[in-house]
Amino acid sequence: MLFHTKNGNVCVGDMNMDYVSFGRGEDVVVMLPGLGDGLRTVRGMALPLAMLYRIYAKDHSVFIFSRRNDLPEGHSTRDMAEDQARAMEVLGITDADVIGISQGGMIAQYLAIDHPRAVRKLVLAVTLSEQNEVIQQVVSGWISMARRGDYGLLMIDTAEKSYSERYLKRYRCLYPLLGRMGKPKDLKRFLIQADSCIHHNAGAELEKIMCPTLIIGGACDKIVGGSAAPDLAEKISQSELFIYDGLGHAAYEEARDFHERVLRFLER
Repeated sequence: MLFHTKNGNVCVGDMNMDYVSFGRGEDVVVMLPGLGDGLRTVRGMALPLAMLYRIYAKDHSVFIFSRRNDLPEGHSTRDMAEDQARAMEVLGITDADVIGISQGGMIAQYLAIDHPRAVRKLVLAVTLSEQNEVIQQVVSGWISMARRGDYGLLMIDTAEKSYSERYLKRYRCLYPLLGRMGKPKDLKRFLIQADSCIHHNAGAELEKIMCPTLIIGGACDKIVGGSAAPDLAEKISQSELFIYDGLGHAAYEEARDFHERVLRFLER
């Protein structure tokens, strides 16, 4: 099968978690996506995700995980990291390179703090160490939209706050479709994950992260703030920092060299 793709589900005790995998390299890369996972998990997405991230497939075995199914109310980013560690253990994944994007980066921080042997290298992209005024305002707004069931406005506001103006000029014509495409049956999962973002507070423990860490931010990030990435770099001793000028929260999508940059770091 192309890229050796697999759609999987791992069960650990009372929880189960969807994941996809592809590639057959010796080194394992674990990817943890952002808050969009609260709207749609990776279930059934192995082939499109393998195509999207095919740059990693040649020399790595890649696993992309969703959060657990049936998320409990009040489940924190630290709880999600514990779920992740348990799932990786069952799958025999040890000493992995972990890439966490946005909320996935929050979870990855706790994974490296609480399970240091599970993480060989760490990439934290467009994420933060602890709540700030920017994320409180933005994500609280999304929570209000979700509670009202206004999925279309939620999607539009997410796009407006994620992408650069140059990108948005090309795609705003699609906004009328956003409220009808990919709408989940309910937004409970999103609400739980969003709440975990505005209560994330790993800053005081980041000194425990001792693995090599690459931190990537967008200077114009309207979701976590432009100072979030430099703040992470100050708190993680074995870290290096790169900022994309002119890009915001979607720098990992808009920057053409994003994945090449990550690969260079992982393969050093």
